[in-house]
Amino acid sequence: MTAPGRRAAVLGHPIGHSLSPVLHRAAYRALGLDGWSYEAVDVTEEGLPAFVDALDGTWAGLSLTMPLKQTVLPLLDHVEPLAEVVGAVNTVLVQGGGSGRPVLTGANTDVHGLVAALSEGLAAAGAGSSVGAGPSAGVQSSVGAAEAGVGTAVLSEPGAGASPVPARSAVVLGAGATAASTLAALAQLGCTAPVVHVRSLGRTGALARAAHRMGVEPVFRTLDGALDAMARADLVVSTLPPRAADDLAAGLAGGSAGAPRAGAVLLDVAYDPRPTALHAAWSAAGGVAVPGERMLLHQAAEQVRLMTGRPGPLAAMDAALAEALDAPAAPVG
Repeated sequence: MTAPGRRAAVLGHPIGHSLSPVLHRAAYRALGLDGWSYEAVDVTEEGLPAFVDALDGTWAGLSLTMPLKQTVLPLLDHVEPLAEVVGAVNTVLVQGGGSGRPVLTGANTDVHGLVAALSEGLAAAGAGSSVGAGPSAGVQSSVGAAEAGVGTAVLSEPGAGASPVPARSAVVLGAGATAASTLAALAQLGCTAPVVHVRSLGRTGALARAAHRMGVEPVFRTLDGALDAMARADLVVSTLPPRAADDLAAGLAGGSAGAPRAGAVLLDVAYDPRPTALHAAWSAAGGVAVPGERMLLHQAAEQVRLMTGRPGPLAAMDAALAEALDAPAAPVG
């Protein structure tokens, strides 16, 4: 029997590059949700209020990418605790409606995606070898443990979620909404004092306030010196836009700083080009590099769960993602 049709979409500006439709449509096919649709819609910050105001009961939810993750906050009826403390919403759940306006609830699945992707890298580092892109049961168990207590407590206690390899130090590149989600993910993995390297120290206010709400105590520095910090870190997460880290990659490849320490994990959330220059340079220097699409995959699977009420079919979504990228999924390692 065909499930009742519902609508969903990813919003952002620009949006033509988004792989979210590939992931969500694959999930709907695997779940037998034949009547469900998922589109990519170019929406600016100025256009978001009108789009949200036009939502009705046919909608199940929205995925949000840049630059809308913070713009949407005042337009929502409710914000889930994790998204509230992070200060960024990448998922809007549309509930009810009938003859009136539906109830809009904001959530954040980026943190889930980051924890899952970093856990894959930590598992690979602990095994001392590269692993395939497919998630293992062990990684999924560690993600569940790391997220235990998220809800009323907002963030689990540092170290409460035992990651495959306990992380001791972390470096974050960038200061936007994804950086805030990264601080939350690192806190769940036991890193509560990361070094955050940014392009402008004058634009760290929102991230500093989010960190305070989380109980995280980052040290803010400019991108100068980031290579040296990366060489000393156990975890490095780049939230910089595509190609913005290419100079760092060139410095790493050229030996401008020491090689990554043994078992150090890098996640570059950008996934175009694939691999990114930073991913390739880190891997060549001996570090464990996690492809950015791993975060995309895991956060999308969590969005599917929230919107449909059924677990996201990770294997089907992973296969569709690899096909869309026109290559086997890049391995972790």
